[in-house]
Amino acid sequence: MAHHHHHHHHESHRNISVAFFLNLAFTVFEIIGGILTNSVAILSDAVHDLGDSVTLALSWYLERLSQKPRTERLTYGYKRFSLLGAVISAVILLTGSVFILSEAIPRLFHPEDVRVEGMIIMALIGVAVNGAAVLRLKGGEKINERVVMFHLLEDAIGWVAVLIVSLVMKVAYLPILDPILSVGLSVFIIAKIVPNIKEAVQIFLQYTPRDSDISLIKRRIEALENVKEAHDMHLWSVDGLHHIFSCHLVLEDDISVRETRTIKTDVRKILEEEGVTHPTLEFELSDEECRSCDS
Repeated sequence: MAHHHHHHHHESHRNISVAFFLNLAFTVFEIIGGILTNSVAILSDAVHDLGDSVTLALSWYLERLSQKPRTERLTYGYKRFSLLGAVISAVILLTGSVFILSEAIPRLFHPEDVRVEGMIIMALIGVAVNGAAVLRLKGGEKINERVVMFHLLEDAIGWVAVLIVSLVMKVAYLPILDPILSVGLSVFIIAKIVPNIKEAVQIFLQYTPRDSDISLIKRRIEALENVKEAHDMHLWSVDGLHHIFSCHLVLEDDISVRETRTIKTDVRKILEEEGVTHPTLEFELSDEECRSCDS
């Protein structure tokens, strides 16, 4: 299992680095292409991609940092730095999208001519480059990988839209389609990234993970033999992937050490099924006062 996780972390770091270099090279190409074609849709996508490149560099660095072993100051290790990367990335994307809207909306009222042939060529290259990067990151488990993959998927979808619009403009003279597309892309990006920010903030605030049912865990633990009650229960996540659980268990008074060990094994099995990687259990007897209870 440890080998699997190490392999996944290494793969995650490598995937983000490949996506970064692809994105950075394409951003430079895109800025030049946007200026030459006079397309606000392409230029706005270039600004978005520039934000993506900063984001990917940050994600790549923080992903590497998140794999460092724990220290006396960081007892859970650096895993949360990966989450920090996701939050900063999402904020950069939101800022970029608002900037794009401020540039594109005036052009809705004053459309400008664009060079359609150049747009078609740029769009074909854009779909190919971003599509390759998305395939590289598809199926990532970490929220950081998912946010990065969303960036690139949005870019790929955006380029499909640019291709369709430029082909339409090749047939009909409709320069207003360019800023309309730009506004549409920005709104789409904002709608996609807000849930990711929400999930990251919830992890920081130590919400119970979305895929975990703490009341079901409580019922399953209390159904075990020799367990009278489970209380002072906490379940949270370090980075959306590694879940932590702590709980006090009130046991029957006359059980043996061997039976206690069986309870511990059974509880750990229940928690493993719920994706908990770091459980802490405290055993109590029924006449014992629980000093740390917050109920």
